Amino acid sequence: MTPPTLDVRRSPYFLIALTVLVADQGSKALASAMLRGHDTVVVVPGFFNLVYSRNRGGLFGYFSGMADPWRTILLTVFPLLAVGLIAWFLGRGSETDRPTLLGLGLILGGAAGNLIDRVFRGSVVDFLDVYIAPSRIAGWFIDQFGTAHWPTFNIADSGIVVGACLLLLTIFRRDE
Repeated sequence: MTPPTLDVRRSPYFLIALTVLVADQGSKALASAMLRGHDTVVVVPGFFNLVYSRNRGGLFGYFSGMADPWRTILLTVFPLLAVGLIAWFLGRGSETDRPTLLGLGLILGGAAGNLIDRVFRGSVVDFLDVYIAPSRIAGWFIDQFGTAHWPTFNIADSGIVVGACLLLLTIFRRDE
């Protein structure tokens, strides 16, 4: 049995991954240049700020307290393998469902963007700060989740989350 060959009809999904990667790295360069060393920039009062931060951990800062070399292995080597597997699956896998391929493209671009940060900066640049100012809604969020403040994130994180949601939607859609 011959392995599947690269399907050029999948190139738009690699272009999506590249777009997420370029937007992520460009926005992080801007955030580093314009926000580092400055206070919070309020964009939408009570909801959205720009604030420069560095995340040495993984998603939501998990593993940031882990000692090296284990943190480096966990947050660099495994994501490198994941990027390779996603790229392979996106280029040569048998999946043809567009939302699935779009989700993989978004995840690939986001994972590559954060991986580049870890390799070249030693941590991931985050700068998007979403929260809910004190209100009834904020009280509900605090009761349910312990906070009304989402962890600071970046465009790569957004690509990963939107891509994962697309994959979950396709799984649930198939089950129906």
